[in-house]
Amino acid sequence: MSAIAAPQHRSSKTESYVDNKRKEDIRHANIVAARSVANAVRTSLGPKGMDKMISTSSDEVIITNDGATILNKMQVLQPAAKMLVELSKSQDSAAGDGTTTVVVIAGALLEQCLLLLSHGIHPTVVSDALHKAAVKAVDVLTAMAVPVELSDRDSLVKSASTSLNSKVVSQYSTLLAPLAVDAVLSVVDAPKPDMVDLRDVKIVKKLGGTVDDTELVKGLVFDKKVSHAAGGPTRMENAKIAVIQFQISPPKTDIEQSIVVSDYSQMDRILKEERSYILSMIKKIKATGCNVLLIQKSILRDAVTDLSLHYLAKAKILVIKDVERDEIEFITKTLNCLPIANIEHFRTEKLGYADLVEEFSLGDGKIVKITGIKEMGKTTTVLVRGSNQLVLDEAERSLHDALCVVRCLVAKRFLIAGGGAPEIELSRQLGAWAKVLHGMEGYCVRAFAEALEVIPYTLAENAGLNPIAIVTELRNRHAQGEINAGINVRKGQITNILEENVVELIEQ
Repeated sequence: MSAIAAPQHRSSKTESYVDNKRKEDIRHANIVAARSVANAVRTSLGPKGMDKMISTSSDEVIITNDGATILNKMQVLQPAAKMLVELSKSQDSAAGDGTTTVVVIAGALLEQCLLLLSHGIHPTVVSDALHKAAVKAVDVLTAMAVPVELSDRDSLVKSASTSLNSKVVSQYSTLLAPLAVDAVLSVVDAPKPDMVDLRDVKIVKKLGGTVDDTELVKGLVFDKKVSHAAGGPTRMENAKIAVIQFQISPPKTDIEQSIVVSDYSQMDRILKEERSYILSMIKKIKATGCNVLLIQKSILRDAVTDLSLHYLAKAKILVIKDVERDEIEFITKTLNCLPIANIEHFRTEKLGYADLVEEFSLGDGKIVKITGIKEMGKTTTVLVRGSNQLVLDEAERSLHDALCVVRCLVAKRFLIAGGGAPEIELSRQLGAWAKVLHGMEGYCVRAFAEALEVIPYTLAENAGLNPIAIVTELRNRHAQGEINAGINVRKGQITNILEENVVELIEQ
């Protein structure tokens, strides 16, 4: 007798297994990578933060504590970590300063996100809560901000000083901060007072001397010497300046060519033609009264030859050659003149006028200054000096940050206390707000409020103080209503940071 097995009917409602492990692993790897980048720059935060020594692929050594510079020079390969590098770049272009701060805060927020995700909260809920917390944070900061007027120069200088206090050149902040304020205020456009274009402030670096020798020049500075060929003039009063974009040299054909000279008379004829061609050009230039020539660098051939320089010197015309193409716009705006592209268009009305063009010896080299410009455009030049290349580069970076701070202050005229005060106040108020929110949102906001304490914690840690004791006392002082209480790293205690002149912008 054979037994026939009845077919087993499978249920159509079987559950399929979904592996979420890989998703979690990728999220975890991304957050850990970004956090490690934040931890790398964290030690350089604040006035007592450490500087980083970076060796680039071209064996160049850079010493800086500017967050954007450090992250730019770091060779970051992980995509999520690259996002933090882009974040510091965005901060650098939008606000100019606070590049280390944003990366450290982002790292702390991501650390809290990792904790929230491990508790089973969905990423969408976490991101929505973060957006809500950000909007609320702006309201809190605006409420604790102090309005400032552009006429209040002291407040502007204080904010620029706060930016410089954490830099390598912090001992020169009393010189560089007023200089940055004066530079920005001199280029503020009256019809558009909220708009400042930092391209109107040119920074010229010159090796030699010390940072103390840095100065603001109302005019133009060229980091090059006057062309001395054939003993041309090096000083010109009542200068009539032309910016030219054509060559004062014999013309050349567009194709490769070779000329065979069979006898001396033919050669002499060629040289005579060259001489008469150059002379006719120089006569046209001299006829307009021009006595200073700024000649744009030429790519295809020499802009000037020894022969043309000889004739220019005879005509008593001061020559500055090899002016970079990207400088032309700034030069013409400053001199209130027009660039001349062809000798046929050389007109008196296209010239710029200045009281003095003079060559100076500085350090190992020479510079040319143009001062007393008539009807000068809204521009200014800062001549930065330094005893070595490392100090010079860092002075330029620090000055750029200070200029950006003043520019932001012109656009958004509010100041808040520094020294970790806004972060603690935000943490306290967001923590209180989290209790009012329902469900997962409140839980997420509370986690983000805790993350903001990373800034005062890091400031205290980098200053060699006890971070737990300092942050606890800071929290206590803010709970008592002292919203301007912050960490005074020089005294090693909590003080009213506004009275210590440590102020920053809402932009940051």
